[in-house]
Amino acid sequence: MQYPLDFKSSFNDTLLFWIERFVRSKLNTLSNRQVKEKAKLASVIQRLNHGVASIDELSQCAKDARNAGLLGINTYHKPLESLYGHFTQLGLASMKEIDEEMISDFLASETGGLSDASKKNWRIAMIGFFGYIDKQNQDNDGRSHLFRIELKNWGGLRGQSGQKLPVYMTEEEISRFLEGIETYPFQIDLQARNRLMIKMILYTGIRVGEALSLKVRDIIPENDVYMLRILGKGNKHRVVMIKAEHVNRYLTEWLAEKRKYDTDLLFCNRKGKALTQAYVSRMVENILISQGIRKEKNGAHMLRHTFATLLYRRKKDLVLVQEALGHASLNTSRIYTHFDEDRLREAASIMDDFD
Repeated sequence: MQYPLDFKSSFNDTLLFWIERFVRSKLNTLSNRQVKEKAKLASVIQRLNHGVASIDELSQCAKDARNAGLLGINTYHKPLESLYGHFTQLGLASMKEIDEEMISDFLASETGGLSDASKKNWRIAMIGFFGYIDKQNQDNDGRSHLFRIELKNWGGLRGQSGQKLPVYMTEEEISRFLEGIETYPFQIDLQARNRLMIKMILYTGIRVGEALSLKVRDIIPENDVYMLRILGKGNKHRVVMIKAEHVNRYLTEWLAEKRKYDTDLLFCNRKGKALTQAYVSRMVENILISQGIRKEKNGAHMLRHTFATLLYRRKKDLVLVQEALGHASLNTSRIYTHFDEDRLREAASIMDDFD
């Protein structure tokens, strides 16, 4: 039976549902030649048929299956248990916001100390899980959302071809999106905050989570730019810059407004608490819709892809892209070489002499 991708009312429940379905499918398809307690394994499958209430309950089911003799289940369940803990902290609103870079970042942070063999198992688990969802999800119109996760260049496990191309805005769409930032009807007391935050993400390529964790003291004026001290993945620090002219107005207005909130966070809600990534993604999607811009992925992470694509097209410097985005590996940055107009024009001209 097929289900809508966002089957449950919340992202956390939906992710748990799909992990549970995938683990159940593995219990039925993995070799059971070493299973000594078949009744115990059947009991685990029956429990999964009724559904689990938490990731801990699902972990116990996987443990019971392994104790029954189904040794291969840990190859899949352990990475997905970590995936659940990681992704449910990101504040995502929809499964559609997940893309290959997010999974690569997750793997890089979780498997650093593992052997190559273990890394391959984690990669297999990710590809198998999202491949399962590709085949099993279907909305009411009969359409399916396809992740097409390949991870061919992740962690030194290089395959025969590149990664899936990132979703990004064209230069014409960027202009329309910037107009949308200025004209979208935000609530009066929050419009400076929202416009500052979205511009800061788009103009620097920082991750949404990195923007939301910024403190006021992390913004350092330096002549005609602001330096932003970023705490990235794996607690790695880096500095990015944004020209003051792009954000001065909204930064001044928002800092004046946020004095009433007791927090050192740069971006907060009316209670002084941190915003969620889901909130920011909905905001970005609303602006895109208001400007008639349609993308396969409309979340805020698409702004990072847009910045990186434009940076590479303008500068042709892959190391600069790596440093700006805070990628641990140059291989992760290579996906942004997907559109090199000058080189593609050379390829397009190769047959001219024959016409």
